[in-house]
Amino acid sequence: MSLLRSWLGSLPGYLWSGWGALASLFLLLGAWEAVAAYYGPLVLPAPLETFTRLGQLIDAGAAGPELLATARRALLGFALSVLVGSVLGLAAGVSMTASMMSRPLVTVLMGMPPIAWLVLAMLWFGASDGTPVFTVFIASFPLVFVGALQGTRTLDNQLKQVALAFRLPRRMLFFDVYLPHVVSYLFPAWITALGMSWKIVVMAELLATQDGVGAALAVSRSHLDTSATMAWIVAVVALLLAVEYLLLEPIKREVERWREVPS
Repeated sequence: MSLLRSWLGSLPGYLWSGWGALASLFLLLGAWEAVAAYYGPLVLPAPLETFTRLGQLIDAGAAGPELLATARRALLGFALSVLVGSVLGLAAGVSMTASMMSRPLVTVLMGMPPIAWLVLAMLWFGASDGTPVFTVFIASFPLVFVGALQGTRTLDNQLKQVALAFRLPRRMLFFDVYLPHVVSYLFPAWITALGMSWKIVVMAELLATQDGVGAALAVSRSHLDTSATMAWIVAVVALLLAVEYLLLEPIKREVERWREVPS
């Protein structure tokens, strides 16, 4: 409860500190408007036209089910990659042998194109949720695994020895020594994996499912409806930004409060 109150108390300051991100978004909108005015709506609709079309999709009830289907698949695959990748990465980081043995496997997984995993998933799972969920998981897993592995392997041995010499309680040793360092590596990996999840799931839906944003993009492409295509893209990006900046980033700031220099 105290953690929740602290998070809610720091939320206004966090939102105020995001003015730089808002400025970059407005610059992007300005560039978008300029390109749209130059090439015309057939190539790239203007932001206002895109937002109007997105509002029409929402009012018609078409956007909600598609976004929920995409979010469910992306977050499920992301959650699996976070759980499995974090546990295995932490376990591999404890042992030098396990770390060395896992390195070529991770290289293979990271070098494998997501489209190749998608084709395999389509053969294994067919046109079901298993295809996009598996593709998201297998593409995001090595990112999380490497973050957990590096967080464990780079722990300062001198700091650990000092903590053991002073016989810190196990709870304090875990929460004040091990966890802050490991989380500083895990959170960037999780955020990168989250962005990867949304890109992969839309690609998988485009080729393998009958619903979701990817399937909606396939329909708008077949109808040569550029405004609807941009509206779906904006909806997915907005959902991704909401999850990252309203959920993950405030948690990261709270967990990494130890980095703040005391005044």
